[in-house]
Amino acid sequence: MSILEKLKARHGQVNSLLTIGLDSDIKYIPRQFRDDPFPQFAFNRWVIEETHTFAAAYKMNTAFYESRGDRGMSELKMTVDYLQERHQPIFTICDAKRADMGTTNAGYIEAIYDWMGVDGVTLHPYLGKQAIQLFLDREDKAAIILCRTSNPGAKDIQDIEVNGHPLWYEIAERVCNDWNVYQNCMLVVGGTYPAEIQSVRGLVGDMPLLVPSVGSQSGTLKKVVEAGLNSEQKGLLINSSRSIIFADDPANVARRMRDEINQHRLKI
Repeated sequence: MSILEKLKARHGQVNSLLTIGLDSDIKYIPRQFRDDPFPQFAFNRWVIEETHTFAAAYKMNTAFYESRGDRGMSELKMTVDYLQERHQPIFTICDAKRADMGTTNAGYIEAIYDWMGVDGVTLHPYLGKQAIQLFLDREDKAAIILCRTSNPGAKDIQDIEVNGHPLWYEIAERVCNDWNVYQNCMLVVGGTYPAEIQSVRGLVGDMPLLVPSVGSQSGTLKKVVEAGLNSEQKGLLINSSRSIIFADDPANVARRMRDEINQHRLKI
């Protein structure tokens, strides 16, 4: 099974396009977990057990763990190990936005793909294909490349015209036509830009798209699903983080979001 076949299988297994972001900021973790010797891991384990039946994937932004130094990184590793041991079919993403040169990338790969053990990592394309070639060459892992991000300042760079198109369009086209040799690429397109999601989908065919910045806003969810589904009515990883993990009842919030996404899928 290829890495993206694993993702596709998970979509079907739980009938879900939902990704849950384990952005476990230590400042917001409930007191009963902060008193644990391993607070982020204890909190993550609880969230996973509450929500795993609704999740196609979990995404962990390294910033929330790096900020605690070696303790945080150890608990990130504990979280990934827990997912691999208890819930191996679930797709795991390290949101680290890496890309560099030569041996630096080799170090990133050893740390993220091999030591941490996740299925995919987010990468930025600004240094070009050569700078992420070592990631692309790992057929057993997913290279998740930033294309159109959701932050308000993204337009400063991503809307610059290149070859008659905005830069984000050029990135999507190049990843699809040139970088995706081993069929292990994905693209990041922010949920605040459904029109761009639709354009990217038209360019890249069935390639999976990671869509952050959706939360639980019904209107946004509807537009994202309508714009981003592929020919198999899948192809999306719709991410929600704090609105799920810091809810009083994360299982209920995750279930409702999964169901709402599926309701929009059925209408298409």
